[in-house]
Amino acid sequence: MATSPIWASRAKTRGLVLDVIRAAHASSRVELAAATGLTSATISEVVRELMNDGLVVEAGTGASRGGKPRTLVQLNPAARYSVGVQLERNTCVVVVVDLVGRQVARTSFHGPAVLPPDQALPQVAAQVEALLAATAVDRAKVLGVGLVGYGPQDRRTGTLLTPQPTEAWLNYPIAGRLAEILGLPVLLDNDAAAAAIGEYWLGAVDPTSTYGCIYMATGIGGSVVVAGEVYRGTSSNSVEIGHISIDVNGDECTCGNVGCLENYAGPSAVVRRAIAIPGLVQRLALDPTGGDFLTEFARIAAAANAGEPAARSLIEQSARYLGHAAVTMSTLFDVDTIVLAGPSFTVAGSIYQAVIQHEIDRRTFARRAHPVRVVPSINGSDAAANGGAVLVLQNELKLSANLTGQTP
Repeated sequence: MATSPIWASRAKTRGLVLDVIRAAHASSRVELAAATGLTSATISEVVRELMNDGLVVEAGTGASRGGKPRTLVQLNPAARYSVGVQLERNTCVVVVVDLVGRQVARTSFHGPAVLPPDQALPQVAAQVEALLAATAVDRAKVLGVGLVGYGPQDRRTGTLLTPQPTEAWLNYPIAGRLAEILGLPVLLDNDAAAAAIGEYWLGAVDPTSTYGCIYMATGIGGSVVVAGEVYRGTSSNSVEIGHISIDVNGDECTCGNVGCLENYAGPSAVVRRAIAIPGLVQRLALDPTGGDFLTEFARIAAAANAGEPAARSLIEQSARYLGHAAVTMSTLFDVDTIVLAGPSFTVAGSIYQAVIQHEIDRRTFARRAHPVRVVPSINGSDAAANGGAVLVLQNELKLSANLTGQTP
């Protein structure tokens, strides 16, 4: 029998078995024993406990391998739920997902982050409550809320370390305050990290792989996942590719660096260039005085898809800059896949994918050793919100005592 310290904690053992079942979608007890290194007796006991708790259900039988067909077990989707909240500068998305990470409800509303946090967070909480009520989800089955947004941030204290969009948000205890209003645990995380782990949870990537995520909403973020774990760095503010310098002589960024990628490839940069092109504002019905860069960017992206030459040129220029960042990500972390996630990839994602793949194929350092695929997120524009909810599930799966009500 395995002697690793992980087996010393019953909760961790249950969490391990749950995660193996989740990854396999359905698994027999024999397969669980082989995958975990636990004895058949231990697996049978743990599976029985999980079934008694309602977390696991039987799912028919697998193909016969010469003996009695093996009974399969799978997660019970309705056993637990979590909430994901993506707080963007101009919009907020709220989702509810079940135990397997499938979205069961969604809503969005405009502009909470332009308000002071003391006014914005009660609005967010009201939307969460309304969505849970509309779906008739048992509140006792809700594990918590994954609150995701831009960085830098302090995950440990649940605070934002940026004065964006206003000074009132700097060092504000955003996670603790939302938890207080809702009466639910709240986990703060980076939108790119959340989007990346959502791909892993839903089986869109090889669970043993090292892959990257480029996340683009109003700004640009990045994340790297290694065998199902987000690479965190010292303070969980890692892989911020939007703030790598691509021009040492460039303008100073609000982050303190100069020549940041976000100021060349991000939606706001694309919109500013579009406004400067004679006649394009009128042709695309852009609002040069507005601050909703996501909406204006989506109009440019739609025009690019429709073949408008100036719009197409702007999107391809942005994509080439992002290709530069993707090459840097690949060179630093030796990834095998790069996922493009976030609302700004929704309209013109095919253009970005083709241009970034071209840059990767011709410039990546390890291109002769292995290919690097550039793929769209399976979660689309809701990648960060879905991923935030999944981070809660992942966290609770590892601490299975919290999920089942038992103590280690």
